[in-house]
Amino acid sequence: MTDATALRGNWNYPTHVRFGVGRISELADACKTLGMKRPLLVTDPGLAGLPMIKDAVAANEKAGLPTAVFSDIKGNPIGKNVEDGVKAFRAGRHDGVIAFGGGSGLDAGKAIALMVGQKRPIWDFEDVGDNWKLVDPAGIAPIVAVPTTSGTGSEVGRASVIVNEATHAKKIIFHAKMQPAIVIADPALTVGLPPKITAATGMDALAHCFEAYCAPGFHPMAEGIAVEGMRLIKENLGLAVRDGKNLVARANMMAAAAMGATAFQKGLGAIHSLSHPIGAVYDTHHGLTNAVVMPYVMQFNRKAIETKMVRLAAWLGLPDPSYQAMLDWVLALRMEVGIPHTLKELGVGKDRLDELSVAAEADPSTGGNPVPAGVAEMKQMFIASIDGRL
Repeated sequence: MTDATALRGNWNYPTHVRFGVGRISELADACKTLGMKRPLLVTDPGLAGLPMIKDAVAANEKAGLPTAVFSDIKGNPIGKNVEDGVKAFRAGRHDGVIAFGGGSGLDAGKAIALMVGQKRPIWDFEDVGDNWKLVDPAGIAPIVAVPTTSGTGSEVGRASVIVNEATHAKKIIFHAKMQPAIVIADPALTVGLPPKITAATGMDALAHCFEAYCAPGFHPMAEGIAVEGMRLIKENLGLAVRDGKNLVARANMMAAAAMGATAFQKGLGAIHSLSHPIGAVYDTHHGLTNAVVMPYVMQFNRKAIETKMVRLAAWLGLPDPSYQAMLDWVLALRMEVGIPHTLKELGVGKDRLDELSVAAEADPSTGGNPVPAGVAEMKQMFIASIDGRL
């Protein structure tokens, strides 16, 4: 029996979410609720020219909220993107941020909102130790988040992943007030998402739920949400990839993405530890990279997670619930939605393994891995992922 002294934790759960088809019509009201009069809409260049952005800006204008758009951000946002966004915020005399898009738009928007009232550089607020206490919370602008993918769950998160271009390292920037105060989660905004991006972002949500479930520590609320999120993904990701106009599948995937980010307050693990430096060095899609390395990390962690996999496989309705059933399902799902089997297929070679392994070991996600992993163990998982050896 577990010693009761181990049943301890500090739990924080998410924000107000306006969920459902058509809820984007409430964007202006959400901004006004937070006291915004001149919001800055932050999104990525691919979305900036689409009707959904133009329509959102026009609706805000009609409601008496002049709204500018800032979209000079990369798929893996860098420090300069945040600096430029802060300059645009100040130049336009804005008073709030609408973080609109997938992970890049959401993370950049939240980081810009953080930095508009800070005097320290953004890297001082990396999620290490008590760095969050260095933030001046009064300087954080209010945030409305509008996700357009179903993956990162950044709309309900308290952090942003930003690449330090000087070191080519992804840094997790954290403060509790970076969590958007209102989320507009409208599944209709994801209908135009291409199948490959639907697959990659959906697998990102799966990685969040899976690693949260496996992470050590006592957080039964997170585990329950993670397990239900995985069930929703099992039943809806393949359908959303095959039929992007299926709003039921899109809605369930959008819910699962938010559930993943809620659950991973319990912790992440080596899937993310491997993925973050690959994304920083090779500029790969984060969710896609997570999907590729997932089974190799599962194999590394097998002894520590085997018992939990039996329960999870049973909840997911897999035949003969077991660790092997879970691994087989993950491999089958990857194949069904078109995920490459190896990192080599993403252009990752072995020439920078030492650099990647050191960065992976230092990643904040590493502490949540069920099996302790140092540089040598990270290198072992990288090699397996490149070679396709399970």
